[in-house]
Amino acid sequence: MRLRTPLALLGAAVLVLVGPPLLTTGSGSETGTQIPGLRFMVPNTPGGGYDITARTAAKNAEDAGLTHNIEVFNLPGAGGTVGLSRLVSEHGNGKLAMSMGLGVVGAVRSNDAPKTLGDTTPIARLTEEQDVVVVAKDSPYKTIDDLIGAWKENPGKLPVGGGSSPGGPDHLAPMLMARAAGISPKQVNYIPFDGGGELLASILGNKVAFGVSGVGEYLDQIKAGELRLLAVTGPKRVDGLDAPTLKEAGYDVNFTNWRGIVAPPGLNDAERDKLVKLVEELHDSDEWRGSLEQNGWDDAFLTGEKFGAFLDAEDKRVVSVLKELGL
Repeated sequence: MRLRTPLALLGAAVLVLVGPPLLTTGSGSETGTQIPGLRFMVPNTPGGGYDITARTAAKNAEDAGLTHNIEVFNLPGAGGTVGLSRLVSEHGNGKLAMSMGLGVVGAVRSNDAPKTLGDTTPIARLTEEQDVVVVAKDSPYKTIDDLIGAWKENPGKLPVGGGSSPGGPDHLAPMLMARAAGISPKQVNYIPFDGGGELLASILGNKVAFGVSGVGEYLDQIKAGELRLLAVTGPKRVDGLDAPTLKEAGYDVNFTNWRGIVAPPGLNDAERDKLVKLVEELHDSDEWRGSLEQNGWDDAFLTGEKFGAFLDAEDKRVVSVLKELGL
């Protein structure tokens, strides 16, 4: 099964830590976006949303001539908090950034991590996307009502898989879905995986009854018929996909995920501004706009201090939702 990795041309999905790549020249030198030796950390396994976002952003930035030879590498563990700890330890390193999102916010809380996103330098929020509710092609559940009906009969015997730790998007979405269906969230048998790549094998192998993950992670498998899409979690149907929203199906859920970029603490103004400038130019590029459409991502661009304030608000939201759900 081919995982969705739009940046396969960059090389293997997992890149080991090596010395800084050679700098080449290009239009980025004129726009002030060249960052020689830039490395992009993915804090979960290959094939997940952070991985796809990082590799897409890196390739688009290179194709647009903004900078060159970006190294993308995976450092998975504990829902992204292993990578977060590594990032925070790289104090003052203006040549390192990390792909992240709501899942890391939740993982910090669920793992009681010693380092938080408040310890990082916020760079930008890039995208927003809906989660999808999917089953394997040979699953007995043909519709979302089929699934919900069986789930209500015996919640504990229908395990749901997600690519994030408790408190992350793939955990919160099915918990909200359960509550809307009249199932106590405490009865839900949620199995966390370290990213959508790990989750996929368990869905296809029927080791979980259904899975919840980002739409961009499983587009290929849905379109190839390997996964059956039952519903999407956001406010509107996804173009090109034949599935209702949960609200349309009668379940009062409206939930979306987001992803962005943070950098180590201790950057000087010039280093921080250069990273922000790079993502601003990336955001305005034709290459990035094409990738948004291809992956079913919504533009949710927000930079610098405004993104930092958003991160603080998201942390409070996760705590509030977990408390509201009794978790």
